[in-house]
Amino acid sequence: MSILIDEHTRVLVQGITGREGSLRTRYMKGYGTRVVAGVTPGRGGQEVEGVPVYDSVAAAVQAHGPFDASVTFVPGPLLKWAVLEAIDAGIRLIVAPVERVPLHDILEMVAVAEAHGVRLLGPGSIGLISPGRAVLGWLGGSTEWANTLFTPGPVGVISRSGGQSGTVPWVLKVEGLGISTALHIGTEPVLGQSMSDILPLFEADAQTRAVAVFGEIGGTLEEEAAQTLREGRYTKPLVVYIAGAWAPEGMRFSHASNIVERGRGSAQGKIAALRAAGAHVVDSPEQIAPLIKRLIA
Repeated sequence: MSILIDEHTRVLVQGITGREGSLRTRYMKGYGTRVVAGVTPGRGGQEVEGVPVYDSVAAAVQAHGPFDASVTFVPGPLLKWAVLEAIDAGIRLIVAPVERVPLHDILEMVAVAEAHGVRLLGPGSIGLISPGRAVLGWLGGSTEWANTLFTPGPVGVISRSGGQSGTVPWVLKVEGLGISTALHIGTEPVLGQSMSDILPLFEADAQTRAVAVFGEIGGTLEEEAAQTLREGRYTKPLVVYIAGAWAPEGMRFSHASNIVERGRGSAQGKIAALRAAGAHVVDSPEQIAPLIKRLIA
């Protein structure tokens, strides 16, 4: 099994005719993702990688029926309108690989998504992948690399770093383990999905026997994950690596949203909260796979 996506997921690409949209559509299709249609206002009637293009999401839905997911390759200032259009069309999973989104737009998108029961991954998420089934966004980069890095197995992966999203799957593969689904949570200061939203999905997935997290300093995502464990909404083994433990207070790390300030978001605070909730915290990514092997043996 997997979470959120599989080989049957019907996908819409918003902004499909742009450079990123067309390039990532080629990758998603090449991996086997069921990309049904694309949208770019004013470009209706064209095709990209054999995928028909429409002027609006409503027109795509009218032609092909409902979609399960949308990937939005649009500029940051336009993301809100693309997301709201997708929500209005009944799409329940939206992946937003877009950065530099105005904060007030993110707040509005997140609020509307929550009100409609929509999962918004990002903004700033490079996507998610379920090995051998489907990929949304550009996690993996190319079909060749995706097949090299990601193999099916019993471990779910959550990454706060886009650039390091392949690190944990690789160390798992080296140890003879694979993944059920891996996803990048996003980079913006406010996100549509937190670790506490994703962990219960892995809890309910029969294939997933443990979850590995590539965490970072700054923010409260890891502390929220710890609270999820305390509440019993996730009970399987959780192994976490926190990057940037060396960073002093006030220093930006990795992304603008990852900053330790006034005692909040420190590696020490995250580690203490996670361990108190029963999670396992390691000092390097290389320690993740051997520990998981012991935990699920």
